[in-house]
Amino acid sequence: QVQLVESGGGLVQPGGSLRLSCVVSGSIFSINAMGWYRQAPGKQRELVARITSGGSTNYADSMKGRFTISRDNAKNTVYLQMNSLKPEDTAVYYCRFDGVIDRGTYRLPGSSWGQGTQVTVSS
Repeated sequence: QVQLVESGGGLVQPGGSLRLSCVVSGSIFSINAMGWYRQAPGKQRELVARITSGGSTNYADSMKGRFTISRDNAKNTVYLQMNSLKPEDTAVYYCRFDGVIDRGTYRLPGSSWGQGTQVTVSS
């Protein structure tokens, strides 16, 4: 079983910044990629940014230049630095793990989600 715990959300004014953190723990054999997704009320969950074990990153077009994803492999932690926040960035932000889960006698590829952290951008 893999657990993800996000933190760092909150209320911020337009133009402000927030840094989200996600710590992954549990029966992890290896991490292929970690990602941040978001879901606004009435909308589908969408990719924000993703980073692979090799450090390759990809971003949704609307986040490019404003958001930066990074990871600390030693701490099994992924970060999302969000700058120049806009009201339309308001959403619940979820962390996602993609990798191989250690089942003891065998290993399986798998994914897992965090519980989400609320980000509200409003004056």
